[in-house]
Amino acid sequence: MTEITDFTEFNRQVIAEFRANGGKAGGAVEGMPLVLVHHTGARSGAERITPLVPYVDGDRIFIFASKGGSPEHPAWFHNLVANPDTEAEYGAERFPVVARVLSGPERDDIYSRQAAVQPQFGDYAQRTDRLIPVIELVRR
Repeated sequence: MTEITDFTEFNRQVIAEFRANGGKAGGAVEGMPLVLVHHTGARSGAERITPLVPYVDGDRIFIFASKGGSPEHPAWFHNLVANPDTEAEYGAERFPVVARVLSGPERDDIYSRQAAVQPQFGDYAQRTDRLIPVIELVRR
């Protein structure tokens, strides 16, 4: 995947393509599943949307606070912990969700499944000393 230096503009483009093409985007994320996660800033209260590569198991959608293996969690993760009642867009559907942080064997199982289908997630885990959080977007 190409290195991205302007995430704000990149995210805007991905979100626009996702919405224009029924839940699919091209460029650096072409062929990957995507979910748009709405979240409210924990401190700012600002509404934000972040495109993420999920692991989908039936009706269950999981997201990963990998931040490319960075030493710190992404801001969207802190926002979801502070404000777990939110919305997600998957395919052409937008729906309310509650963000639930997984732990223990459940977290480990889902993370290993994601790394099996999206190998870059295994690389992210190797790049950091932190345990990458796994969040289920539970439909309400």
